[in-house]
Amino acid sequence: MRTTFKKLAFAALPLTIAVTSVQASEEVNIYSYRQQFLIQPMLDAFTEKTGIKTNVVFAKKGLIERLENEGKNSPADIVLTSDIGPLYDVVSKGLTQPVQSAVLEQNIPSQFRDPADHWFGLTARTRLVYAAKDRVKEGELATYEELADPKWKGRICTRSGKHSYNLSLIGSMIAHHGEAQAEQWLEGLKANLARKPQGNDRAQVKAVKEGVCDLALGNSYYFGKMITNEKNPEQKDWANSVNLVFPNQADRGAHMNISGAALTKYAPHAESAVKLMEFLSEAQAQAMYAEANFEFPVRPGTPRSELIEQYMGEFKEDTINLQKVAELRAQAARLADKVGFDN
Repeated sequence: MRTTFKKLAFAALPLTIAVTSVQASEEVNIYSYRQQFLIQPMLDAFTEKTGIKTNVVFAKKGLIERLENEGKNSPADIVLTSDIGPLYDVVSKGLTQPVQSAVLEQNIPSQFRDPADHWFGLTARTRLVYAAKDRVKEGELATYEELADPKWKGRICTRSGKHSYNLSLIGSMIAHHGEAQAEQWLEGLKANLARKPQGNDRAQVKAVKEGVCDLALGNSYYFGKMITNEKNPEQKDWANSVNLVFPNQADRGAHMNISGAALTKYAPHAESAVKLMEFLSEAQAQAMYAEANFEFPVRPGTPRSELIEQYMGEFKEDTINLQKVAELRAQAARLADKVGFDN
């Protein structure tokens, strides 16, 4: 007999662990920061193809701490994240092991893989600028650097500078320009804010629609979520009020981020877990990801969703390895505090 866990939504630590006699090779236990409704279709397809059962615990926070507390007794095989930040954190805490896989190496470009093979990107997105159609001329903004131009004073909205998405963007600015110049840029961006940083990425686009600001930073997939939102049709109006600006197309390209996976250090079903990671990098799962959440497949040659192609098309991506960006996130957080970005 051994321990595993049920498919259930994360409520509070610790969760009750169920007991089963299923063979170790027949299942994979997943700690997921990705919402279960997003990943479940891919997991079901994996089970249908391989016969390997998947068990998921979902949480918005606390899974890394749980994994750390469980140590060698953890039932978890894989950690799934929605951003490079927690992916880097789980690796830096020594809670993962490297995966040598020709499939993952072939399917995932090097900038979306840990050079030491501890983490692997599964989907990509860019942090673009949502610009008011009626107040920002085409070509008026071309780079992230220009967000610090005084001409945008009182015209920019964003969520907290300490949010993981923005920390990665700031980290990329440090990587490309050095700390001193990145700090100067961050001070200029703060000076141009229309309001105190608040809300999520969709709230920034709403603020553009309402005339609170003319530019907003946000992840690309939120546009797809808004433009197709039948439950809250007002979000379609938000999306229709903006143009999408992909910065730095004349030089390094737009900043990219990922969702990803890592194999836990003491994974009790490591072989099956690697099979799942490989499956999630293959064409079938990559296409499902693209349709489910309007993210970009990382696997070269995999089509994006038709809607994303319609509104976004091809654009130049920053190819800096995200490991370097992730390593600078703590420095980015200190800069955000130093300039009082959220104050």
